[in-house]
Amino acid sequence: MATSNKNLSVYDKKTIPNAKSLRFGIVVSEWNSEITEALYHGAEATLLDCGAIPDNILRWDVPGSFELTFGCKKMIQENELDAVIAIGSVIKGETKHFDFVCSATAQGIKDLNIHTRTPVIFCVLTDDNLQQAVDRSGGKHGNKGTEAAIAAIKMAML
Repeated sequence: MATSNKNLSVYDKKTIPNAKSLRFGIVVSEWNSEITEALYHGAEATLLDCGAIPDNILRWDVPGSFELTFGCKKMIQENELDAVIAIGSVIKGETKHFDFVCSATAQGIKDLNIHTRTPVIFCVLTDDNLQQAVDRSGGKHGNKGTEAAIAAIKMAML
């Protein structure tokens, strides 16, 4: 387990560029909202902690993780942004739907990174069960939203 020995919420603020002049987009899946809201709050709090101005953080909601790619693409097309964070949570069920949604979402976000000038950060939890998602959205492993915000700042400054 990649996060078993890591707290996703830990970062050294001295090593992070100040985000005061940056504009961020965050696209949030409404599916598994208990998890995605926690991820959003972790990302937003980290951006603010690193100097981002509240008015420079734009949030859009989409129905599910599969729709994140389109939401991010449209957000990039309609706004001047330095980075976008795609937030979602897919929890394995009894069918192959999990595999298709996870694969398509990852591919879509990868494609946006190839075809646009705006970095899109993959903050989509793909867990086997709800407890794993809770553990990575503010639970015992920290908050993946925090880690995604740090990645967004670093990629925006690249």
